[in-house]
Amino acid sequence: MASAPHQGEPPSSSSFSEDWQHRILIPTIVAGVAGGGVGLVSKHRKVHGLANISATYAANFAIVSGCYCGAREFVRTTRKTGPDDLVNSAIAGFGTGAILGRLQGGLIGAYRYSLIFAVVGTTVDFAVLKLRPRLRNLTESMFDKNSGSLKLPEWSPIQVLDEQALAAKRAREEKLYAQRKTLSKEE
Repeated sequence: MASAPHQGEPPSSSSFSEDWQHRILIPTIVAGVAGGGVGLVSKHRKVHGLANISATYAANFAIVSGCYCGAREFVRTTRKTGPDDLVNSAIAGFGTGAILGRLQGGLIGAYRYSLIFAVVGTTVDFAVLKLRPRLRNLTESMFDKNSGSLKLPEWSPIQVLDEQALAAKRAREEKLYAQRKTLSKEE
């Protein structure tokens, strides 16, 4: 258990280990799944095979996302800022793009990729910051607070019945079954 920092000391760096799944692991997995989806609709799927191209796209998206998110967290820890600082995203985008671009396309690729990664990464982080409260409200409206299960909307034809409504439904079904049985005997 971490002790409270004394006056004048910087906050503990244990905040990284507390929430790294939400800032690195989950975006990497989501990017991998999105990459697999892009591979499903890729024009190269006929040449290379659907499974092969989907796996390639998924791996590439996951690698890029993992590098970017890791660099963003490294910059956040180094600069001692909060997770919502967009400057961290820009610096991480420049660094990640430069490294991956250098591997992919030499010096010119490093410049090009660093600009692309900085712009795209910062844009995605900005969009996530703006959409997070709306998504939180959406998930709260979709899930029942007590049981944690999905809550059906009022307009849904599917209804979850309580004991009294379930008993009334069974009575109606038994009545209809009895009527059907008498009709089949008469024939």
